[in-house]
Parts: sequence; structure tokens; C-alpha cells
Amino acid sequence: MDQQHIESLLQKFASGSISEAEQRTLTDYMSTVDEPLFKALMAQYEHIVQTQGVPGVADEALYQRIQQRIAGIASPERPVIRRQWYMAAAAAILLLLAAGGVYRYLRQAPQQPMIVHHAPEQDVSPGGNKAVLTLADGSQVTLDSAGNQVIARGSTAIKQQHGQLQYTVQKTAAVSYHTLSTPRGGQFQLLLPDGTRVWLNAASMLRYPTAFAGKERVVELQGQGYFEVAKNADQPFKVVVKEMEVQVLGTAFDIMAYQEEGRVNTTLQTGAVRVKHGVSEKLLKPGQQAVLHTADHSLAVQEVDVAQAIAWKTGFFEFDNERLSVIMRQIARWYDVEVDYGEINDRKRFGGRISRNLPLSQVLRILEANGAIFRLEGKVLKVVSK
Repeated sequence: MDQQHIESLLQKFASGSISEAEQRTLTDYMSTVDEPLFKALMAQYEHIVQTQGVPGVADEALYQRIQQRIAGIASPERPVIRRQWYMAAAAAILLLLAAGGVYRYLRQAPQQPMIVHHAPEQDVSPGGNKAVLTLADGSQVTLDSAGNQVIARGSTAIKQQHGQLQYTVQKTAAVSYHTLSTPRGGQFQLLLPDGTRVWLNAASMLRYPTAFAGKERVVELQGQGYFEVAKNADQPFKVVVKEMEVQVLGTAFDIMAYQEEGRVNTTLQTGAVRVKHGVSEKLLKPGQQAVLHTADHSLAVQEVDVAQAIAWKTGFFEFDNERLSVIMRQIARWYDVEVDYGEINDRKRFGGRISRNLPLSQVLRILEANGAIFRLEGKVLKVVSK
């Protein structure tokens, strides 16, 4: 089946609007998924059932087919549990797929299976909301998802609330500069004084004024950030990244500028932005991405899948026709691990979508069919090509 059709059926199943004919089609599909994918789905849903609970009830025919597959892979270490658990697991598989949480599985035929060597106590938790705010006087404030605090009052009020840093500024406020930094394994949201919203990905930094004065609003970015810019035609918004500038009036866009990636990607979701580097200048339309290659300083524009470029903001890793080394750099930044590539075969290309809310072991299990061996030793993830 066409993958979009599969996803449509899953969404209908989750919402309860699926027809009997569509239900039969979906049941047949679920009975034919390959074993690595099925095992990955089951392992993922064990985690979800144990930690979150699972709403909904699976169709009886679908349950029977899934139960047969489970019986075929049961082992002494993983005994068959009561029937109700499998009903919940079957429902959970469909629900997460419908939400896009597992993915449009690898579009490459499986080669040799990936083996994940690690003990449960070695597992690595996913990243979360955490950052450090550096004030104008050099003092630092630690931020996380749990804290609600007032950091400053007066003409520039700063508070942390519900995992977001917020600024409220009077017109008479003096201008100083703050820096918000996320570590590896961290992300954070920021509401700038003008109402612009910023999402910072892991290992990123944003430097900004506590009040926007003058003819333009200027911030500096390292790493990756997604911006929803408050409109103000009289005061254009500008993001400075290394030697490049992104100029906007009011729009939503993403900038990826990690040094290790060797390029700076500016992806436009809505509105219009102008990307400038030296004498080169490109005007982007929604759905386009400007790519600045840092090696030769070339600047080009291409059509892209915006949802893929900003998947990190919505809680996913998403990649299409991408090398394993690029995928592993994303994982390294989010799980704060070092990757030892060994003799990796980096010519293969992969595509897929994985939730960023899973422990590292679950992510590695989902990647079982990629033809490599992963070995997790403490905070070092070793990858060996087969």
C-alpha cells in the first residue's frame, strides 16, 4: 500500500471513523509487517503501556493476527502475558502510528539485522527542557521544565513559566543583552520582548537584547532554532548566524547552524525571508530552504519538506534519504552521547521518523534493520558496519 494511504487508515482507526472495508485493509497490513518492525513496535509499546497507559481497544480480528505474531516470537525471557495486555498493545501500536510516533518505516530493504548490545542500567534517557540563562552582569540562572520562577522585576520583567522563558518590557527599559544556552540533551522555549517565540534545539545558543530599540530587531544564533516572528513592519527582525543574515518582517522559519554539519539551513514555513551572505542574496518562499555550505561559502535554494526540517520542534527525529552519520549526530546531541563510528559504511541512505521521547535503547531497537551493530558503553555509542 501507498504509505500515505496507510497513515490515513491509521488516523481513521484512532478517531473511530474507519469503515469495515478500511478496517480489513488495515488488519491485513498489520499482519504482514516484517518481524524487525513488529518487534520494535512491541518494545516501544511495552514502554508506553508501563509508563503512560494506553487508551482504546483494538479490533478483535486485528488482535488475533497480532497475537499470532507475538506467539511466534515469544521466548522464555519474554513470556506471553495475559490477553488483555495484548489488546492494549495492539491498540497502542495503531494509536502511535496514527499520531506519527513510530514512523514511515525505513524505505530500504533490510540487510543484516542490527544488534544492540547494552545492559538495561546503561540506558540513556531522552533530552528535555533545560537551559542556562546568562544575564548582562555574567550571572547565570538554571532553567528546567519543572521550575516556575521570577528572575527579574521592574522595567524588564523576566519569569520562567511552564518550560518557557518570558520577557515583559516597558518602553523606557534600558537595553542589555542576555544569552540563553541549551546543553546537549536540552531544549527550551523563549518569548522575546517583542512577542517573538523561539524554540531552541539541543546544544544551541541565542543572544538577544532585553528590549528592541532602533530600526531593527537583531538576535544571534548558534546551533538550531525555530522562530515565530511577531510582525512589525517598522522594525524588521534579523537573525545573525556566523557570516550570514536572515531578514524577516513576520514569519515562521527554522535555522540549523551546527558547526559539525558543515552547512547552515534556513527553512521557511510561512511568510518570506531574505538570506544574505556576502554579496549573495536569496529570497525564500514557503517550502523552500536556503543552504549555505561553509566549505566553499556557496548559497543555494531548494524545495524541501518543511515538516521534516522542523520535526525536532514537534518531538521527532525525521530524515529522508540521509546518511547514518547525519542521523547519529542528531541522536548524539539529543541523548548527550559520543558516537564512535568505527568502520561505518556511510554510503547507505535511510529515511524514517522516530519519537524523541523514547529512551535511547528504544530508538536503537527501532533501527534494527539498518545493517549495523550498535554497542553502548556508558556514554559512548559505538557503530560498526556489517
